Amino acid sequence: MADHRHKRDTDARRKPRAALVAGPLALLATASAVTLGVLGSNPADGDLVAQDTAADLSGSAPSRELLSRDTVSRSDSRLSRTDRVRLQRQFDLNQDRVATLKAIRGADTRLWTTTVLNLWTAATDDAKEVGELDEGKRVLITGRKAHGRVELVIDGQSRWVTAGYLSDEKPVTAPAGLSMAPCPDPSVESGLTSNAVYVYRSVCHAFPQITSYGGWDAHGEHASGKAIDIMTSDKALGDQIAAFLQAHASELHLYDVIWWDQIWTPERAAEGWRYYGDHGSATANHMDHVHVSTY
Repeated sequence: MADHRHKRDTDARRKPRAALVAGPLALLATASAVTLGVLGSNPADGDLVAQDTAADLSGSAPSRELLSRDTVSRSDSRLSRTDRVRLQRQFDLNQDRVATLKAIRGADTRLWTTTVLNLWTAATDDAKEVGELDEGKRVLITGRKAHGRVELVIDGQSRWVTAGYLSDEKPVTAPAGLSMAPCPDPSVESGLTSNAVYVYRSVCHAFPQITSYGGWDAHGEHASGKAIDIMTSDKALGDQIAAFLQAHASELHLYDVIWWDQIWTPERAAEGWRYYGDHGSATANHMDHVHVSTY
C-alpha cells in the first residue's frame, strides 16, 4: 500500500488569479450598474434653464480612499498598482456622473444671461465648446461652480458658462437698429445721463465712420449731461444721422435735434424741420455737427 502521509495537494490552498480580482471587479460592476441605471433615466426638465452660483464644487469631490481602507481585502491587495488605479478612476467617474445627475435634477432657479455666452462641456481647461447662448435668455442653473464657470442645464444636459453674466432681472435689450453695446471711446460717456449714453452707443454702432463726439461741457444743454454732438461736416452723412435719430426719437427719449441751422423736436414733429437762426458761426449754427439732446 502506498504511503500518502507525507504527500499533500499543493493546489489545495491556491486560488486562481481570477478569484483575486473577482472581489473588486464585482464591486466596480455593482457601482457601475447602479450608476448607469440612474443615468439612463431622462431628466424631467428639458427647458432652456440656469441657477444660483452660491455652491462650490471644491467640497463635492468623491472619496479617493476606496482601495486604501476596509474595502480592500487581503486578496485585493495582491492586485497590481495599475489595476487599482484603473478601478479607482472608474469608480470616481461613476461618482461624478451621479453627482452631475443629482445637480441637474435638483436645479430649480432660473436667471437671465446678460451677454452672449459660450457653452462648455465642463469647467476644466480641456472642456469642449458646444455652442452659445444669446443675451436675454432665461436659463436654469444647478448652483455648482468651478474654475470661474457656473453650471447650467440645457436640454437636460450639464453645460458650463463663464461666471458673472447671469442676472435675476431680464436685461434691457435695444430695439432693432439701436445698441446698448459699449463704443471704442468710453471717455465720451463721462458726465452723460443714461439716455445720452444710449444715443451715443446707438449712433456709434450705426455710423462707425463717425470718430469724434462732443459730450459733457459747461454750456447749454451739455451742462446737464443730456446732450451730445456728433461731429461731421458731411451734409449727406449728417442728414442720414438726423433721420436715424428722428426714426428712433421715442426709444431714445429725444428732446431735440439740431443740424445745418435747423431744429426738429418730437413735440412739434408735424411741423418738420424749423429754421434755427443765424448764431454767428458754422459751429454755432450746427453745420459741423449734429446736436442731439434727451430728456
